[in-house]
Parts: sequence; structure tokens; C-alpha cells
Amino acid sequence: MRRAGLPLLLASLVWSAPFGAAIAAELPIKDKYGNKDGCDYATTGESTGSDNFFLLTSEAVTTASAYCTFRDVHENPDDGFTVTASCEEEGGNGELAPFEIDIEPAAPNSYLLKIDDGSTWGPLALCR
Repeated sequence: MRRAGLPLLLASLVWSAPFGAAIAAELPIKDKYGNKDGCDYATTGESTGSDNFFLLTSEAVTTASAYCTFRDVHENPDDGFTVTASCEEEGGNGELAPFEIDIEPAAPNSYLLKIDDGSTWGPLALCR
């Protein structure tokens, strides 16, 4: 049996895989941050059904109506981050156009999220 083509096939699969999949970025945070309902969800995995739901993790921010994954993360000099995010709305037809979120340290162990449309989410406190 001839195996000379196998390494070439595997190499082509490895090189082509990133082009077909979206590559997510992560915040360099280890913990989860949220409001009461967001932290309850982080702890139990059960949603309260609240319309006031925010949860920040290293990969995404989740609200009562959307799940926003981070596509690009830049650290700011003030210890915060600017991220480009894409969201999927609950019951929506797919991803919305990317937008920017400034994630700034607020009170100790919390973050404030400033959305490029002028809205603000938070402060989101460390979930315990």
C-alpha cells in the first residue's frame, strides 16, 4: 500500500480548514462576569427567562436576546479591551454585521461594556 499521498492530503486539510471556519478570539480573562441572572446561568446552566440577562466570558457576551462571539480582541492601555463581535439574535436568521465593544474595568472585579451604538451594558461583576 502506498502512503506517499497521505501526508500531502493531511497537510492540505490542515491548511484549508481555517479558511472555511470562522476563527473566534478570546479575552484574556479566566472568570465569568455578569448581572445576577447572568451569573445564575453561569452557575446552574438554567435560564431564569429574565429580560435583564448579561454574561461576559472569555469567548462571548450573552444577553437575554443575543449571543455575541468575539472575532478580534485588542488590549487597551487602560487595561480594557476593544473587541469586534458578531451576534446571533434569539429567533433571528443568522449573524448580524460585526460591531465594536469597548470593555473597560469598572469597580473592582467588574467590567463595563460600551457598544458602538451608544448603549452601555453593566457593570458586570465577577460571578461567585
